Amino acid sequence: MGQPESREYRAPQGSELPPGQRLQRGWPVTHYGPVPKFKPDRWEFRVFGATADGDKHCWNHEEFSALPFATVVADLHCVTKFSMLGAEWGGVAARTVVALAPPAPAVSHVMVWAEYGFSANLRLDDFVSERTIFATHKDGELLTAEHGFPLRLVVPQLYAWKGPKWVRGIEYMTADRRGFWEERGYHNVGDPWKEQRYSYQEEPGDGPEL
Repeated sequence: MGQPESREYRAPQGSELPPGQRLQRGWPVTHYGPVPKFKPDRWEFRVFGATADGDKHCWNHEEFSALPFATVVADLHCVTKFSMLGAEWGGVAARTVVALAPPAPAVSHVMVWAEYGFSANLRLDDFVSERTIFATHKDGELLTAEHGFPLRLVVPQLYAWKGPKWVRGIEYMTADRRGFWEERGYHNVGDPWKEQRYSYQEEPGDGPEL
C-alpha cells in the first residue's frame, strides 16, 4: 500500500452527532482485554465460511499490505457516547477484499474475527458499504497497537464496537449469529442514529432467528 500524507484534524462541514453522543477531541483508548503483540511472520488474514468457490482465502502481512490503498473520511461513534468527527482512515476497502474473495449468493451476514477470538457480526450490506475499511492508518499515520495496529475495521455507519481492533479475518455466513458484545447485551445491529445500544431495544428482525 502507498504511504499516505499526514493531515491535521478538521471536522467536516455539516457533520452532526447522533443522539446521545458528545464531541471528542482526541481518541480515547477503549478495548476489552490486553493489547496483543504483533508478530508479522505469523500474521495471516483469512476469508472463510460460505465463499463463492468454497475455498478459504488467505493473505500474509506482506501480501495484505500490498493490496490497493484507499482512504475514507468518516466519523467514529463509540457506544460509550463519544464521537470523533472527520478522521481520515487509510487501508484496504472492504469491497476490495470482497472482490478478491467473493461470498456465495446466499450470504447475508459477515462475522469479523480478531485476536483472542473476539468477534463482531455485520449485515453484508453494511460490510460492503463503500465507507467500510480495514484501516491501517488514521490521519496519515500508522495506527498504534492500542488503537488496533496492524489492522482494525472501521464501519462509520455503526457504533465502533462493530469495527474490531486487531482483525484477523472474516467469515461469510448464510444466517446471522451474535458476536462477542452482542452475546453480552449489546444491540445486534448498532445503528447510532437510531441509538441502538442494547439488546433490550431490539425489534423483530433486528436479531438472529431463534
